[in-house]
Amino acid sequence: MATERSLGALLRSLQSTSELRDAINLLPSATSLLTLLGNPLNITLLSSQLLSAPAIWEQPVDLQACRRIISVFNTAAIAILQNDEPAEPRLPYVKPRKIEREDWVKAVVSGADEKSPRWRHLLLLGGILIGFEGQNRQGLPWSIRTKLESALVTAAQLALEELESRDGIDAKCITLVLNHTFELLSDHERSKISYDRLLPILIQTTYSSPEGLEGGYFLGTIDKDIVEVPGKRFQWSSQSATFRRVTAIISSPLISTLGPLSRLIAHSVENASDPTLVSQSVDHIAHFGRTLMVQWRQNKLSEIDVSEELEFLDSESLKSTIPSLWKLLRNCLYSVVIVLRAVLGRVLNDHILAADRIAPFLSMQALHILRNLYFVSSRLGQNASSQHTFVTLTAVDILAQYPNLVENFLQSVKPSELGQIPQHPIERCLDLYFMNTAELFTPVLSPKCSEELLIPATLPYLAAGGNNHLLEIFEAAHSVALAVFAIPGNAAIAARHLPFYIDNLFAVFPDNLSARQFRLAFKTVIKVTAPPSLVANSQPLLPSILLEVLHERALNASDKMLPQSTQGAAGAHQGLAPPVSERAALILALIDTLCFLRVEDLEEWLPLTANLIHTIRTPEMRGVCIERFWEALSSGEMDVERAHCCVTWWSTRGGRELVLFGNTAPDADSGSHAEGAYMSGAVGGVAPESKL
Repeated sequence: MATERSLGALLRSLQSTSELRDAINLLPSATSLLTLLGNPLNITLLSSQLLSAPAIWEQPVDLQACRRIISVFNTAAIAILQNDEPAEPRLPYVKPRKIEREDWVKAVVSGADEKSPRWRHLLLLGGILIGFEGQNRQGLPWSIRTKLESALVTAAQLALEELESRDGIDAKCITLVLNHTFELLSDHERSKISYDRLLPILIQTTYSSPEGLEGGYFLGTIDKDIVEVPGKRFQWSSQSATFRRVTAIISSPLISTLGPLSRLIAHSVENASDPTLVSQSVDHIAHFGRTLMVQWRQNKLSEIDVSEELEFLDSESLKSTIPSLWKLLRNCLYSVVIVLRAVLGRVLNDHILAADRIAPFLSMQALHILRNLYFVSSRLGQNASSQHTFVTLTAVDILAQYPNLVENFLQSVKPSELGQIPQHPIERCLDLYFMNTAELFTPVLSPKCSEELLIPATLPYLAAGGNNHLLEIFEAAHSVALAVFAIPGNAAIAARHLPFYIDNLFAVFPDNLSARQFRLAFKTVIKVTAPPSLVANSQPLLPSILLEVLHERALNASDKMLPQSTQGAAGAHQGLAPPVSERAALILALIDTLCFLRVEDLEEWLPLTANLIHTIRTPEMRGVCIERFWEALSSGEMDVERAHCCVTWWSTRGGRELVLFGNTAPDADSGSHAEGAYMSGAVGGVAPESKL
């Protein structure tokens, strides 16, 4: 009787309470009563009232309130499940049930009646399903679970059909429930969902609604709370309103589970029957990406390069507020990448989206989106995410089938200040994206476009800059130039620009170019200028001249170890090359090019290289060069003719002794190393005479 009286009091309170906060405070009592009531009719009555009570629903409701309703049924289901497990401790003050589990489920589900709209039924059905089946609890018989899944999907379908606006609480509630229950649904039930109706709702709710990412506008509002403090540093206080807003977004019902929600959007993209909806989704995400970039540009934080944050940001911001912001931005990036991966996968498999009038433009949009989010992804490194790499390379591969559109795309994203290094970190970041992307398109670009667009974009970075913090973008510029020179059709461009490039290559190393990049650059230059390239026809002696310059530079180089790159983002996910000295790096670059030389040149440079190795004073560095030299000779880098030359030199022309011992190699005829350990009584005067 006490339980029934408590039920009556609770129902009266749900009818009379005027404040939502007071109604929310009654929900723990409702949870307890759902587990205590033994009469199925009372359980049904309480469930129905929770979905229709005026105290809750006749005033503005947000997703937090909806999540609390889900929690009521979820917690009650877990309690029912625990009460059936004697080995597990029961919830305090919970008496043994008077109703079987299956009957309890049916009684609760009966509360989803005509007194409440369909979208509220999802709160009840989703809460029960999560409570019994979430975290692999497997608390329901298969027949009951199947019926519950079917009821949930049916309610979702009807709610989607009754939906009048994509911005209402009903649309957000559908998104919330499906996000939490989708992994629990069978493939058969998933196939019943109308993804054509669901996809626009998911996109709108996630990226543009106040309960989601707010269209990216949260990023611009931060600027007003970034103030200058003593010491000429900027501070973004953890007590500021904008930081509290960012924290609220991170912990909101949708964004706190942005990963599963993004996968649900991707699944909807893959299964939507109307291809137009896929294009519209990409348009929406593109708008979100543009807004995020514009808002970031208007933020004072964008004026601080990543290498200067320790100098210009205070300790509180570096420890608390800034990491939280970048966590949210990383989540935005990963969410967009997951959806774009599904879009491009759909393009590859859908004959409508793969058409010439759609596919290249979707690819261009994807690349524009990645460009707008590059201020985030550049901090993570190019290989930080396999899905990001897939999206980039797939979009490039699709767009590369349309060379004219490739040139249009590159014109639209070219550096805003051709011929000079921009001062603003955002512009340098976009320059880096342009070079990394343009390098992938060099095989399909016309020589005219390469010379008029790519070469001018790289020129300011090829020259010595003296800023080691820009090492990554300097290397990207060298990579683009080398990619242009390496294209067979660009032989005339290579002939015109190689002298300037080579001059700058030696000028910037080692201050503005890593040893790895220098080796790659010099190797590519020799490959471009050596036969059978077209450049070799007009300048056959150029490879030998370049090697002479390198040889002379190595003889006068320092044996001091070169510092490692400070570009931590790139190195965090790629194995850092072992440190080498300047002389060792130059010698390694020389060894790398041996496989491109003509046989007559190879015969000349094999002993020169071996002698050069022994000018290194450090045994460790000398060992590294000897090991690389042996690898170049024996690992298959050479073709048959060059390999035969190397074997002959190594075995019969003193190559082995020259590499291993240098010019001080032991010689039996000269009697060198006469003080070595020899057996007493050996022939000749080699061993000391025995005194016995």
